[in-house]
Amino acid sequence: MTEHLTVVNHPLVQHKLTIMRDKSTSTAGFRRLLREISLLLAYEVTRELDLTTTTIQTPMQEMVAPTLEGKKLALISILRAGNGLMDGILELIPAARVGFIGLYRDPETLQPVQYYSKVPNELDMRMTIVVDPMLATGNSSVAAIDLLKQAGAKNLRFLCLLASPEGVARMKEAHPDVPIVTAALDEGLDEHGYIVPGLGDAGDRMFGTK
Repeated sequence: MTEHLTVVNHPLVQHKLTIMRDKSTSTAGFRRLLREISLLLAYEVTRELDLTTTTIQTPMQEMVAPTLEGKKLALISILRAGNGLMDGILELIPAARVGFIGLYRDPETLQPVQYYSKVPNELDMRMTIVVDPMLATGNSSVAAIDLLKQAGAKNLRFLCLLASPEGVARMKEAHPDVPIVTAALDEGLDEHGYIVPGLGDAGDRMFGTK
């Protein structure tokens, strides 16, 4: 993953994303699809996890086999919508350490306001994956990664469901060392800072709120 942006164009990812975009998809369906798609995206974002070897005994013979090396990775959810992506990834990587950063977007300025932060220790020794379904203006993502770098994180990835060109550019400007993995790069933002064509507010659709 050498590029700043990776769009996962796997047919299953694209099919599930289309159903999620459809405004007639129920809250339960949206939530289930988000968990399923996050599993598929997790394969891509963890592609560069470090491996070492260990000696095991199979039913047939002893062998030297690959195993993950180093500290357990850290998953950081940008509240609240990030939790939907995180749940699916934890099914794949149940031993991951988990952190939360609470940010909301001021509706007037579109700037992020932090209200909560609790992250794992030893971030300098862990791959750290930040999850948020929507990379829109990029302001919240940049603020979250600023905070994580201050906490010591060095090996960072950003995982989202949808990204806008504006958000990708903002992230590349602020954090060119943080690769982005997404299911789709959409057309852009509307006057309210929402991704279009997008899928609406991911948190509202996931939790059934307005």
